[in-house]
Order: sequence, then structure tokens, then C-alpha cells
Amino acid sequence: MSGVRLIPCLDIKDGRVVKGINFVGIRDAGNPVELATEYDRQGADELVFLDITASSDDRPTVVSLAEKVAEKVFIPFTVGGGIRSVETIRECLLAGADKISLNTAAIKNPALISEAAEKFGNQCIVVAIDARRVDDHWEVFTHGGRTATGLNASEWAKQAVSLGAGELLVTSMDGDGTQKGYDNALNRALSEATNVPIIASGGAGNAQHLIEAVTIGKADAVLLASILHDGMTTVGKLKASMREAGIKVRII
Repeated sequence: MSGVRLIPCLDIKDGRVVKGINFVGIRDAGNPVELATEYDRQGADELVFLDITASSDDRPTVVSLAEKVAEKVFIPFTVGGGIRSVETIRECLLAGADKISLNTAAIKNPALISEAAEKFGNQCIVVAIDARRVDDHWEVFTHGGRTATGLNASEWAKQAVSLGAGELLVTSMDGDGTQKGYDNALNRALSEATNVPIIASGGAGNAQHLIEAVTIGKADAVLLASILHDGMTTVGKLKASMREAGIKVRII
């Protein structure tokens, strides 16, 4: 297999990077362009920028941020938040983004996935799934975790891939910001249910959690936020630990 990707995630609110726990308790974490530049320097494989209030506030996504980031970083990056049309997707890609992330809009209008994949290619289309365990399954939430959909995460993942999603960004709302480890049962379930790469998100606290996301959760990439924003470690140190564990990563 190709190397496991380490992807810093920058949640954006009002132009600033923020972080919370379980999608609440939001706090400031810094300037998005400055952090992006630093993570690029540390050896991140990709970056993800998510405007976490764009859908709930009914605002367009951060196209201008994509332009600013593209001027400073030289690794692939994804933008998401408030994207509702093929035209907005086109604007994001023209602004410099390599991929776009759909969440709320994809559930409201699943045809957007297939329309976008047809025009720009599956490799550009990431469907983000925010899920929380409810009884014996995981339920999908939208609007930055504010709205329950009643959708089963595994079933929605299958549908999204059948429509043209080239990758799934799977966030455990139960693990988000806790630094207690990813929900590997969730990641494994969606990995086994589909045939596209899975990005594990929600709960990274140390290198062992990343290793388990790959070996137990069958993730193809891992999303990182708090442990990097808070300066607990670096991308380079995490990659070194993963390499020692026998996991293939890109070392710069």
C-alpha cells in the first residue's frame, strides 16, 4: 500500500483556527495561514480546512482562504464548509484547493456528489461524515454536529461512494478533541463497507493512537488537530514513531 497520510485539520470560525471537544467548547487556536505554513514545514502530507459554522450560518465557504493558503503552502489541501453547488466547488478548485469536502449539502442533495465527481473527478470529492454512536450503530449529524439526520453512517458511506465520493473523512463526534484515541470500530466498519480511502478523525492524542487507527481501524490517513495546535508534538515526530512501528509513511 502507499504510505499512510498525516493530515493536520484546521477548523475555521470567523477566519481563525479553533478547536473544541465533542464539537463544543470552541477555543481559538491561531492564524490558519501561519499554522498551515508550519505544518507544511513539519512534513504534513496534506491539509484540511473546514469552516465549521458555514452550513449552520448559511454562508459560503472560505474561497478567499483557499487563495491565501495556496500562496504559502505546497502540499495538497482540502476545503469544506458551506459548499452547496458545482459552481462553488469550481471556485474552490480554481482558488488552489486540490479537493473539496461535502457534508451537510451532500446529505440534503446527494446528486451534488455525482455532479461534482462527473465534472471534476472522484479524486477531488471528499465526503465528510460526522457520526456519533447511538445504541448499536453510528448516526450521521450535519451542520457542524448540530443536527441529527437519522442516517446510519455505514449506509450513508456506501451511498456516498456509489454516487462518486473518492474519499471519506470520518469524524467520531464522541472522540473529537478528547485525545483518547480514534473510534476504530467506526473507521473499520466504514472501511470494510466501501472501497475508497478512509481518513480517521476525532481523538488523536499520541502516536500509538495513529498506529491503531491504521492497524485496527483500517484507516488510510489520519487527521490531526489538538495535539499539533497545542504544540504537544510535531508531524515529524509522529511519523518517526509510526515508521518504527512498521507503518509506511513519507519522510521528508
